[in-house]
Amino acid sequence: MICRWPGTSRATPSRLLALAAEHRPWRYLVFLGLLSLAAGPSLAAAFAYLRAAADDARAPVTILFRGYRRLITRALLAWTPFALLAAVATTDLAALGTTGPGPVLAPLLIVVTLVALSSGVVAMAALAEDIGLTRHTLLAASYASVRRWPLALLNLALLGVALVIVNQAPLLGLAAVPGCVLFVVWRDCGAMLEAVGAVSTRSR
Repeated sequence: MICRWPGTSRATPSRLLALAAEHRPWRYLVFLGLLSLAAGPSLAAAFAYLRAAADDARAPVTILFRGYRRLITRALLAWTPFALLAAVATTDLAALGTTGPGPVLAPLLIVVTLVALSSGVVAMAALAEDIGLTRHTLLAASYASVRRWPLALLNLALLGVALVIVNQAPLLGLAAVPGCVLFVVWRDCGAMLEAVGAVSTRSR
């Protein structure tokens, strides 16, 4: 598997524009929130491409764009609840940080944020396996994130490091980092979904 994933730079124009417009987009929560909604379909399309490349190493880049068009609606419907939950928990964490209940509620809010983010990523991997979007899919993604929490934390750490690298050096980062990270995250998500019986070993 080649880490430099063809089509990576073409698949992330919104991120390049965001980084060009503002070096620290997280300072603008509304802007960051709208941008984060696009991450779900992008992840689903990336995982769909990696799924195709696992069967055919010369899979054309057009699979990436076809996957995006095919999965965008389901991906948005599955990603948005997790993204909103993570946003609410993070906002509450920031608001309660200096109050009396802050130290008591902070661990719970941190766990909720991490589970929500991981569940969203796992749900995108599930959609890439052509699993139908149902309540069971979302629950399976959440259960997998809790049951296989070491892999969930590893995935979030890898994605976080990749975002930092791309933020510091967009062109160089996009050329080398996302393919490697997304491949590892996709395989980890597959293992997590297998652990809860959501996918079979055939898809791996």
